[in-house]
Amino acid sequence: MKFVKTPVKGMVDMLPADMRLREHILGMIKKTYAAYGFMQIETPVMEHIENLTSKQGGDNEKLIFKVMKRGAELQRAIDSGSGEYADNGLRYDLTVPLARYYANNKEKLTTPFKALQIGNVWRADNPQKGRFRQFTQCDIDILGDDTNLAEIELIAATSGMLSQIFAEVGITDFTIHINDRRILRAAALKAGFDEEAIGAVLISLDKYDKIGAEGIRKELVEDGYAPEAVDKYLALYEAGHEPELQAFCDEIGQEFLDPEVAEGMAEIISCAGAMISDHVRIVFDPTLVRGMGYYTGTIFEVSIDGYNFSIAGGGRYDKMIGRFSGQDVSACGFSIGFERIITIVKDKMGEQMSVPEDSVAILIDKRVPVEKKMEVFKKAKAMRDEGITVTIQPMRKNMKQQIHMLEEEGYRQFEKVYRD
Repeated sequence: MKFVKTPVKGMVDMLPADMRLREHILGMIKKTYAAYGFMQIETPVMEHIENLTSKQGGDNEKLIFKVMKRGAELQRAIDSGSGEYADNGLRYDLTVPLARYYANNKEKLTTPFKALQIGNVWRADNPQKGRFRQFTQCDIDILGDDTNLAEIELIAATSGMLSQIFAEVGITDFTIHINDRRILRAAALKAGFDEEAIGAVLISLDKYDKIGAEGIRKELVEDGYAPEAVDKYLALYEAGHEPELQAFCDEIGQEFLDPEVAEGMAEIISCAGAMISDHVRIVFDPTLVRGMGYYTGTIFEVSIDGYNFSIAGGGRYDKMIGRFSGQDVSACGFSIGFERIITIVKDKMGEQMSVPEDSVAILIDKRVPVEKKMEVFKKAKAMRDEGITVTIQPMRKNMKQQIHMLEEEGYRQFEKVYRD
């Protein structure tokens, strides 16, 4: 049998410098979110297959890494010819597991519950820059709060965290896009589409950035929708991504949209805007769709100029937890694209993150007697007790190359210990 030394497609090995950067950014994330009262939890990497295929995860449900039944259960499935060979699957996001977690543990949790969850997820996707089959997600969610304080807190906390991370690499500006699924639904109904057509219409609208209004019109007409309905629909979006919120909602009209929706969003934008950096824009974007089927209200995304992907996104999903517990629970969350943030930071850094500048490398000649080694170990312990990073290594024959490699890691102080 021949072993393969490279990782599975879409998964990567992390070198020490990679891990230093990841841990540094994770530390900033945890510290920032803790300051807003979010509490860290953990859920298993595997979920029941019926939870993952409940039509709550949108297209992600097509990308599940399924885990086969085992032993007698697998044999029974094969013998029955049912084709149901999987009973579990690797989670494709952290939201579905959170809903199950809350339904299972709600008696032990405060209300509202502010959760921080960080962990790996898996999708059988087509790997590309910033997109992997195994990747880390960082989610914050507020469960049990049906007011827009949840959205305001989520946006302010995430904006503060991103501003802190990106400031280290000279990025100060980014944009928070905000919309509401109720506005999306009302706009489609206003144009004359029936309820059953809304899902397909939104799939086309979600391509606004890529194909524009004319591309959307062509696609919808080719799909069999009436040209007059399509034209009426796209007329609402003539102003593009950032029309004035109240004017857009007035155009839809109260027959289709409760005025409280626009009022609530205006409040979110103004209140969150008061807590975020002056360099961060928060804008109403009626073309923002987000594909997850579980969103019920406000949705949001974060983008940075020069990158063709969002770096964070989320929204309100008030119906998901009730599918597990039998009782609806208000829920709103923000998911950070951790791998994409890492990609951007590495692009801007131009170099790897090194060990601390005061780190010391002690190289010991192999002929050094035990008594002298003991002195070195005691000295190293004292330095470590003071918070200094110290590595002790046997001195190589090619010490010049050894020191060069340590310098690549960031070491600048060297002590060489010889026998005499």
